Amino acid sequence: MTEPIRIGTRGSQLALWQANETARLLSMAGFSPQIVVIRTTGDKRQDVSLATLGGKGLFIKELEEALEQREIDLAVHSLKDVPSIIPPRFSLVAFLDRADPRDVWLHPKGASIQSLKSGAVVGTSSPRRRAQIIERFPHLKVEMIRGNVETRINKARAGNYDGIVVAHAGLSRLGMTGEITTVFSVDEMVPAAGQGIVAIESLRDNEHARHAAAAINRPGAELEALCERGVLQKFGERLDCYSAVAVHASVDDGWITVRAFAADYDGTRSVRSTHRASTLDEAVRLVYEDLVAKGAMELICAGTAGT
Repeated sequence: MTEPIRIGTRGSQLALWQANETARLLSMAGFSPQIVVIRTTGDKRQDVSLATLGGKGLFIKELEEALEQREIDLAVHSLKDVPSIIPPRFSLVAFLDRADPRDVWLHPKGASIQSLKSGAVVGTSSPRRRAQIIERFPHLKVEMIRGNVETRINKARAGNYDGIVVAHAGLSRLGMTGEITTVFSVDEMVPAAGQGIVAIESLRDNEHARHAAAAINRPGAELEALCERGVLQKFGERLDCYSAVAVHASVDDGWITVRAFAADYDGTRSVRSTHRASTLDEAVRLVYEDLVAKGAMELICAGTAGT
């Protein structure tokens, strides 16, 4: 009998979708997956912002602890939640096909974000969304919102927010695209690095897990993931949970197009960069150097210092 592959996941509806999709692919590849649900601190504490708790890495930390204790073999994540630099004992060993990486606008009555009056309240938990909304719509008020997709939609319907901005991928995977009012283009709202990609993590020394994950890896998603994360990694330890940085890569006919955005935490100053290259390393270098030349390092450091 094939040795089981234990898949660790958070317990949210979206996280379980990701784990079940991973299990389905592993089963098709001839492995015997088992899903293990782990409730994280980030799931338990919905009363404060993720940045206050320590950032989205909170969703990752306890899954990594389970990997280290050999309680699970693979941890399944939304790649955008994974810090750009992870401890060397861990490795991202597979990336699943990417869903639509764009952000979307949801309004309870179908109004566009452009039609909102001055002072209207937009909900988002993301510093990079916050900064890009303020950049384009400085007359709007942006406030933190927590909870799963359904919770956020209900908060908007209850009148706590005039509208919310969330990821298209999550709505699509939950069968909730009918809630979408408007889809932002990747130029209007540069997505988070890794948005729409499911990433699978294991211990570097778990050969059985690495072998299983390799069987379901999608090279196209991997290339985009490595490119986007490569730009973030160039900034080293300067990035934290308050950093308003976004990177999106797309591949077409062998060319890689990378769009990036960086701002201070208040969203009052920002820079953008778009470059096209034939190799991952060149694309990463061109975008990073352009961002730095335009002052991104100062903006990022100013955002951190201001928290």
